[in-house]
Amino acid sequence: MSKTTASDALRGSGRVSAETRAVVLGVADALGYVPNGSARHLRRASTGAIGLHVPEVLTRSNYYMSFVFGVVERAADNDYDVTLITSGRRRRPPRVDGLVLGDPLAGDPVVDTLMNAGLPTVTCERLSGGPEADGVVWSEHAHMVGELLDHLYEAGARRPALIVAGDESDWAASVHRGYRAWCERHGPAPVVRTVAFEAAADEVRAAARSLLAADPGLDALICAPAGSAAEIMPVVKEAGRAVGRDLLLASCVDSPAMRLSDPPITAIDLRPREAGASCAELLFDLLKGGSPAGITRVHPIELTVRASTGR
Repeated sequence: MSKTTASDALRGSGRVSAETRAVVLGVADALGYVPNGSARHLRRASTGAIGLHVPEVLTRSNYYMSFVFGVVERAADNDYDVTLITSGRRRRPPRVDGLVLGDPLAGDPVVDTLMNAGLPTVTCERLSGGPEADGVVWSEHAHMVGELLDHLYEAGARRPALIVAGDESDWAASVHRGYRAWCERHGPAPVVRTVAFEAAADEVRAAARSLLAADPGLDALICAPAGSAAEIMPVVKEAGRAVGRDLLLASCVDSPAMRLSDPPITAIDLRPREAGASCAELLFDLLKGGSPAGITRVHPIELTVRASTGR
C-alpha cells in the first residue's frame, strides 16, 4: 500500500478503513516498528518538548522530585520530552511548545520571563500578584489547614503556632491565610514565624527554637516548609518537650521523612506526582485546543493523621 495510507493508519487519521488500519498496525507490531518522534514533531512544526520550571529546592525536596516525575511521565505518554528550566540568567524564551511552572514565586525574574514568553503556560498554584496563566492547577490549602487545626483542637491543642514561608508563594500565602482565619474563628492569637521559601534546616530550627523559648505554653506546632517538621525534632527534645504528648507536631507537606520519624508526623498529603501529571495533562489539552485559556482545575489533597498529634 502507499506511504500515505500506511502513515494515516499509524497516526489514526485520514480516510482509512478499520480493516486496513488493523492490518498496518499488525504488521508494524510484528516488525517492531516505532514512529520517529522527532520527524512527527517536525512535520507539525513543533519542538516536541515542554519546559518545566520549579524553585531551586528540587534536590532536597521529595515533593518537587515527585512533581517532576509526574510531569515527565505524562509528557512521555504524549510523545514529548521535558526541558528543565533553571533559575540562571535566562534572557530568551526556551525552545519548547509550552510551559509548566511549579509554585511560581512572585518577584522571580525567570518566572517573569517565562510568563511573558507568549507560550501556553500552566502553573501549579497561581502566581501571586502576577498575570494569570493559560491554565492553573490548584489545591484548597487554606481549607485543609483549617481541617488540620480542627484535628489539633480535638486532640487538646489550644495554642497552635505556625512556621511558614513568605507570601511570594501562593501555596505559602494560602497556608498562612487558612491559619489566621482559623485563629479568628476560634480565639487564639496567631503565633507565626516566617522563613525563606528556600530555607535551610538551620533557619527552620532557629524559628522553632525562638517560638518555644518565647512561649513555653505553645501546645502545637505546624511546619509548612517541606521536610521541616522532621528537622525540628531535636529542637523540641532540647526544649524538654515530647512530640505527641505535650507538644503536637504537624507538617503541611507529607514525605517519607514524616512517615519514618519517631513518632510518625501528621501531614497534609499534597499528592505531588499526581499534581505534576495534572499540570502536564492540562498543558497538552491547551496545546491540542481541547481546553480554553483561563481554565483552572482543582487538585485534591488530604490529611493523614499520625502519632505526632495523637495524644
